[in-house]
Amino acid sequence: MTPATTKTEPAALHGPAFSSYAGDEVSWLLTDLSHVALEISTEQREAAIQSGAGHYAEALPIEYQPTPEYQQLFHQVMADTATRVATAVGVVTELILSTRPRPVLVSLARAGTPIGILMRRWAAQHHGLALPHYTVSIVRDRGIDRVAMRYLAARHDPADIVFVDGWTGKGAIARELRAALDEVRAEDGLDFDPTLAVLADPGHCTTVYGTRDDFLIPSACLNSTVSGLVSRTVLNDRLIGPSQFHGAKFYRELSASDVSGTFLDTVSAEFAAVAPDVAARWPVLAAADRTPDWRGWQAVEQLAERYGIGRVNLVKPGVGETTRVLLRRVTWRVLVRPDARDEVRHVLLLAAQRGVPVEEVDDLPYSCVGLIAPQSPGPRR
Repeated sequence: MTPATTKTEPAALHGPAFSSYAGDEVSWLLTDLSHVALEISTEQREAAIQSGAGHYAEALPIEYQPTPEYQQLFHQVMADTATRVATAVGVVTELILSTRPRPVLVSLARAGTPIGILMRRWAAQHHGLALPHYTVSIVRDRGIDRVAMRYLAARHDPADIVFVDGWTGKGAIARELRAALDEVRAEDGLDFDPTLAVLADPGHCTTVYGTRDDFLIPSACLNSTVSGLVSRTVLNDRLIGPSQFHGAKFYRELSASDVSGTFLDTVSAEFAAVAPDVAARWPVLAAADRTPDWRGWQAVEQLAERYGIGRVNLVKPGVGETTRVLLRRVTWRVLVRPDARDEVRHVLLLAAQRGVPVEEVDDLPYSCVGLIAPQSPGPRR
């Protein structure tokens, strides 16, 4: 399609001016807010979120600066899981290419961005394709960036667009995406496929995935320093106008700690070795019944009741979500399945550094679960 450009249409951002990724790896459909002080303490942010005084997307957490011990653990985890991640990248990319020969990858910022880049690299290496790749913002309870959706529709057939994320927890973002795209269809007349493609779907809430195992994807271990030095996205009416993309910051000052390229290159280096395994796996998965049963959401509801937590949003299941809650929120406790302790060593280290109690739960359907401290919790046990 011919790009439709207007005087008010915002421009996409690219590295190295925005992010540490190469310019051709991803187009960021975001507004650069690097000049704005948006960070507040975890405690202030938690109080605002739970009291309703502020939405989580209106401010940013202070970026976690990993200790030398944690950095060492990250590199060990990356080495240990590179083959597994590369296999999942290959499987999910082949699944997509089997039904859409030239897809447009649209990652959900920011956890989806490195995954979208890896999928793009797989398609280039194994199929000679140069897939377009964008990153857009989606915000729980506020939907997807509508300006970004119009931007995409002006350049690509919405039927070719595949939304990408790193993993599923209980499926909140998968639900948010579907509801948001229903609104886009109803109000803008743009018909995007709401199916979310992920590396890991332990929540059983999508049909396009590399695996349903709850395993650690190393990009979940850190924040901006493994995501192109870009913050999580911001939607704040004081800063973002109706014709602008959602916002984010580029943390140039953290470049000395940046491992974004290292992560991508470490996984990409395994592509050739895992190709035979991928070739054997993806057709079997394509022929299998992948109907979502949302068992992750059901498990979260049961855990919320068991621990006297009034809102399922305070229960963060899976290794990726547990990691993020320890990095960004006031965590009450972490639940760990005993046989998964070796796979969640970084979670145990973060919990110990923050003084968060860890409880072993034999029947846990995930490797681990993070519980956010409720302001007015029910009975704790």
